[in-house]
Amino acid sequence: MTGTRSGAKRRFIGVDMGGTKILAAVVGADGKILGSAKKRTKAESGPANVIARIGQAIHQAARDAGISVSEVTAVGVGAPGPLNPHTGVVFHAPNLPGWENVPLGQRLADELDLPVFVENDVNLGTLGELVLGAGRGTQDMVGIFIGTGIGGGIIIDGKLRSGTRHSAGEVGHMVVAAGGPYCGCGRQGCLEAVASRRAIERDLRAGVASGRENLVNDLDRVDPGQLTSKVLARACRVGCPLTRQVIGRAQWYLGLHAASIVNLLDPQMLVYGGGLVEAMGEALLTPIRTVAQQHLIHQTSTPVQIVAASLGDSSVVLGAAVIAQRHWATASGS
Repeated sequence: MTGTRSGAKRRFIGVDMGGTKILAAVVGADGKILGSAKKRTKAESGPANVIARIGQAIHQAARDAGISVSEVTAVGVGAPGPLNPHTGVVFHAPNLPGWENVPLGQRLADELDLPVFVENDVNLGTLGELVLGAGRGTQDMVGIFIGTGIGGGIIIDGKLRSGTRHSAGEVGHMVVAAGGPYCGCGRQGCLEAVASRRAIERDLRAGVASGRENLVNDLDRVDPGQLTSKVLARACRVGCPLTRQVIGRAQWYLGLHAASIVNLLDPQMLVYGGGLVEAMGEALLTPIRTVAQQHLIHQTSTPVQIVAASLGDSSVVLGAAVIAQRHWATASGS
């Protein structure tokens, strides 16, 4: 994180607001987490209650750090879905009932009596990796996070790209398979529809239903949507032909997607995060690099770096603290 006039005395709080859990952390100006707290989101209770629970998590994180909320300089919040980072209004939050045009930033600022800055959660995960994680030292970087869906963020000249309509970074909805499977967004052939963990599980279950032999012993014992990245990684390691085929197809699409991003933006680095990347590591990334290199328009001796994220579950809260510090420094002239 960048320095401030008072150096390490400045403290910022980063919040990761997810569909099932809220994570809050007090972060020093040096990027160190000083205290943290976690609460269930209880999304079914509606926006007002979720915002109240965010406030509770912030107070708990402050106590864990040995300070009061009044000693915090500013708060950053990573929220899912499209939003306006200038007004703090969340237009729509998937998996959060009732979240339509909710003024999250203003409501939380009023409750805490602190400056609050809101940004898309995956954008902040990307920013966290840029400043404090795998992307340190780069200025042009794209983050791609593979989970139940696929999200991402774009960094240009060291700054997060929001876009004219505040929707930049929707890398999971770039079409890579025209006429392919339907995506949750309603369109066909999005990267998310062919390479997310949900897509991988769908194709595995289809293979099993058609009689293909498999070694994913957990497959028939878990509900749809609950097949973990660790199970998939283990099936690949022990040589399950079906799992390797399905994940191999996802890696091919991810490689094509990576090449398209590089051909368009020519970044220094692509950073891949999410549970599947954490579980498989280089076994997932190496084929992506190979396919991407084959489809780059400009073959050079200094290829784009394709690396794994390094901050894990802390990427969003750290990115949220970074954005809070940056906005506060701009507003205060520091």
